[in-house]
Amino acid sequence: MSGAALTFALLDLVAVALFIIGLHYLNAPPTARFGNRLAMLGMLVALVVVLVGSLNVGWWAIAVGMVVGAFIGIVAALRVKMTAMPQMVALYNGAGGGAAALVSTVELAVARSHGGALDPVVAVSLALSATIGAVSFAGSLVAFAKLQELMTGRPVTYAGQQLVNGIVAIAVALLLAFFVARLGIAPAWVYPGLVAAALLFGVLFVLPIGGADMPVVISLLNSATGVAVAIAGFELSSTLLITGGALVGASGTILTVAMSKAMNRPLTNVLFGAFGAAGGAEPAAGAKPQNVRSVSVDDVAAMLAYASKVMIVPGYGMAVAQAQHSVKALADQLEKRDVKVLYAIHPVAGRMPGHMNVLLAESNVPYEALLDLDDANAEFSTTDVALVIGANDVTNPAARTVKSSPIYGMPILDVDRAANVVVLKRSMRSGFAGIENPLYELANCSLLFGDAKASVDALVAAVKIL
Repeated sequence: MSGAALTFALLDLVAVALFIIGLHYLNAPPTARFGNRLAMLGMLVALVVVLVGSLNVGWWAIAVGMVVGAFIGIVAALRVKMTAMPQMVALYNGAGGGAAALVSTVELAVARSHGGALDPVVAVSLALSATIGAVSFAGSLVAFAKLQELMTGRPVTYAGQQLVNGIVAIAVALLLAFFVARLGIAPAWVYPGLVAAALLFGVLFVLPIGGADMPVVISLLNSATGVAVAIAGFELSSTLLITGGALVGASGTILTVAMSKAMNRPLTNVLFGAFGAAGGAEPAAGAKPQNVRSVSVDDVAAMLAYASKVMIVPGYGMAVAQAQHSVKALADQLEKRDVKVLYAIHPVAGRMPGHMNVLLAESNVPYEALLDLDDANAEFSTTDVALVIGANDVTNPAARTVKSSPIYGMPILDVDRAANVVVLKRSMRSGFAGIENPLYELANCSLLFGDAKASVDALVAAVKIL
């Protein structure tokens, strides 16, 4: 091994080490920012190695790609709102899967230009990375469209869906097997057909998934992208790609399984639970709550100000209204009155894993005040007021009692066990899962209607003068 090759190998090892250490620091909120910076440094090292290693062949194309990619990333980071972060994650994840598929396509074109059969390892890795990358790319675009509300966020189902999905999956498997068996020497239509079938399967795979399951899907697609990138590393003989992709794939898989367990649902139910629905029917919504009690800002302010313990339950409504800073201001006012303020975080609140944690950390909420599902549920029976801000599906008691509900069996935040429940809502529209919430009809529940940020700001002002 030459001196330059040894240097590049060592730098690749440094990049991988930074990825691993950075991932470790992401385990805890207080160290997550440092971990993210370490991973960023690792990626910079990796990019520099690739650029320097390509000085003799096509370095300018790589340099242009780095500049364009950096520009897009910086602009997106500065301009995209926190409420749009989940769809940006889905979009970037799709870009990773698409990149893996493109790498396979280019590698196949180069191999065919030299003639002859592919090496068996290359043939297998090329076909798999193209297939998995295409599925991840198409599925991530559908997830983006759902989150961006370019299409309905509810499950899209139709008669014969299982049959259609099965046929497409079999077609993907047969085309992949045929391509590998021929070691890439196959009719010209086979590879494009494989990629097209994989893209179609990615779309069909995500269409019937919606509601509270979207964070699980994003995590799973992220895992698939990591696997595709790792496999592409075998095509390019890149230890860096293999290791980096494996880290993404493994961490995404672990997170997916963890969230499924937190929802008390097998992963197969999350992914295929809506496949059997016919006729494009929407989830069973239940009867719209009729006997709801509306309260004023002054009523809620008095309730909060004279409480001993308040549990704030954030959801997507808080994110949409950008109310996290106002929520922190309200907590500060309550704590001045010796009110204990805690935050109940459901694993799938929002539109991506950790969505609420990120928003609250942005407004400097103490990490120790954020309670996970089990810890929060242990506190509700001694809570005077549970203040729910847009968390519809994860507080729905139908998950405990209504077997026909799409969220039946999913662990929820037991806000109904608090002495008083106040729900901040803009209207009586159902949540992202498209189902009604019987919580609103309970005797200890009242609703404060209006924009979440405006309502919380009004509560802050009202508490101040009490």
